[in-house]
Amino acid sequence: MLKRKGLKSLMMIMMMGLLILTAACGNKAEDSTSNGSSDTEQTSDDQSEDTALDDESADDEDVEVEMGGEIEIDGSSTVYPLTEAVAEDFGKFNPEVRVTVGISGTGGGFKRFCAGELAISDASRPITDEEAKTCSDNGIEYSDLTIAYDGLSLVVSKDNDFIDHLTVEELNKIFTTGSTVKTWADVRAGWPAEKILMYSPGAESGTYDYFNETILAKKGIRNDTQISFSEDDNTLVQGVEGSKYAIGYFGFAYYEENADKLKVVPIDAGKGAIAPSPETIKDGTYAPLSRPLYIYVNKAEISRPEVYAFADYYINNIGSLASEVGYVPLPDDKYSEEATKLH
Repeated sequence: MLKRKGLKSLMMIMMMGLLILTAACGNKAEDSTSNGSSDTEQTSDDQSEDTALDDESADDEDVEVEMGGEIEIDGSSTVYPLTEAVAEDFGKFNPEVRVTVGISGTGGGFKRFCAGELAISDASRPITDEEAKTCSDNGIEYSDLTIAYDGLSLVVSKDNDFIDHLTVEELNKIFTTGSTVKTWADVRAGWPAEKILMYSPGAESGTYDYFNETILAKKGIRNDTQISFSEDDNTLVQGVEGSKYAIGYFGFAYYEENADKLKVVPIDAGKGAIAPSPETIKDGTYAPLSRPLYIYVNKAEISRPEVYAFADYYINNIGSLASEVGYVPLPDDKYSEEATKLH
């Protein structure tokens, strides 16, 4: 009898314990469900906030203008050192933009520019009426920017020990079409009877055109066995350097760069012999061979952000860079005036 009572009591105690345990589990489940709902709501709020931030970032990216692509420039070998210096400097801040600079000569550059092949054309003379008409016929509108001053420089070898200066008339006698001058003795009495070797920029060069106009009165430069032509001024430098009896001409920067190999010749235009220098070029006393230099920018290309950025950087920084590469900068107010042409 006692055994049965003990078993019955034990069963009742176990049932009561089971009820208590079930109730406790039920409370935990409610808490878990409640907490799960709260966590889900918090996660949803966080995701909404992240989405809003992403949307703001996307808006910022839409506002920012990204640059890339290529800017092709060609033209004057005289202007080349200036444009190359700007391209190198610009590239430090805009490495994603590829700028290529050629030296086909001012005339060669204008041919490509007026055909719509270039964003910018380098020029050591103003565009001609015929070239401007070609641009117009092809729907090419442009802005012309004056960027620096140059002094077209006559040079001889460092070994030349007899030339101290030349007159405009003597230059005409040496270089003009139909010249009968063969030796230096034919130019001035007392000079050696040695054959003159001449080095000139090619016919596509603005420097060629400028020399022909200012020194030869547009009669043209002789073309015979005594003269060599090249669009590459470094080739002209090497030619003159290689002979005591050679003479050539090109932009002042190329003389400055090779002053240890060449001797610059002072020119007498009627007011005494004057050599090119930053001072005589800037004040115009180195006459008639002081001249302005230009770049021409295709207006349609300015709509490309990289072209506008490059042209704007060019005109706002070339003043300091010009002196570094051997040219003469414009007055500061002149650069400000030129910059307005891009707007």
